[in-house]
Amino acid sequence: MKLIDFHCDTALKLYEDASNLKQNDYSIDIQKLKKANSLAQFFAMFIELNITKDPLQKCLSMIDKFHCELNKNKDSILLATSYEDLVYNKSKEKISAFLTVEEGAVLKGQMSNLRILNKLGVKLITLTWNFPNEIGYPNCIPEYMNKGLTPFGIELVEEMNRLNMIVDVSHLSDGGFYDVAKYSKTPFVASHSNARSITNNPRNLTDEMIKLLSEKGGIIGINFYGEFLGGGQNSRIDDMIFHIKHIKNIGGIDVIAVGSDFDGIDSTLEIENIGEIHKLITALKKHKFTESDIEKIFYKNALRLLKEIG
Repeated sequence: MKLIDFHCDTALKLYEDASNLKQNDYSIDIQKLKKANSLAQFFAMFIELNITKDPLQKCLSMIDKFHCELNKNKDSILLATSYEDLVYNKSKEKISAFLTVEEGAVLKGQMSNLRILNKLGVKLITLTWNFPNEIGYPNCIPEYMNKGLTPFGIELVEEMNRLNMIVDVSHLSDGGFYDVAKYSKTPFVASHSNARSITNNPRNLTDEMIKLLSEKGGIIGINFYGEFLGGGQNSRIDDMIFHIKHIKNIGGIDVIAVGSDFDGIDSTLEIENIGEIHKLITALKKHKFTESDIEKIFYKNALRLLKEIG
């Protein structure tokens, strides 16, 4: 079974600790990706705005560090910026690495910075994290939940569409979600979120959102964080199955993907690293998901979205 995972924070770990992508003590490295039969991994350049003096400069430094790691390991993993790149990398038996940014404030409200990041290989931007920025508002602060995108945020979505970049609404306010659904002409994603009606956390999507995301051809990547799954400190496979079943019932099998959030969560993990992803396959089979269903969740839905966006 191939795998495409839409979100991890491993790049920050590598940047902060001068660790290696090939092999490390975190949940994702090349050896573990090979064990998972990974087709592609999305690596987030995560910026914590309240402790970062210059978010753009830090983001550029992280991208530089990650490019260096890719260069050192090009026998195993290659940068991908498109569906065509992924297909080519697969033909060479290489894992694809997609670069993402988690915190739209790195753009500093300037469209030129978006185009610079795009040229450096960034494929996806998570519009907000836990702080308001020039694009919109986070879903973790109640008074912001119904606020939509700013005028710059709307222009940004349109420019990302033009550049074949993926718009990510995880962390975004409910109002912002509906604005993205309104203004985006291509499918968008909630790269690492779950179902709010199962676990009532604002980071998860409501049933109405799941339906709309499905109608727009988007995907929701199942997040392994215990708090979002409903297990508190514990990240349990049974809770993942519960969310997956519900999302399938609401939005259909074609809306579900994987967005582990590995190396960005502090839960006690039943699936400790990406190399143990077979445990989720086993559980899905036990719960009567078909081979076709599991393939869609693990990589085919992601492939379809990437092909449509370009």
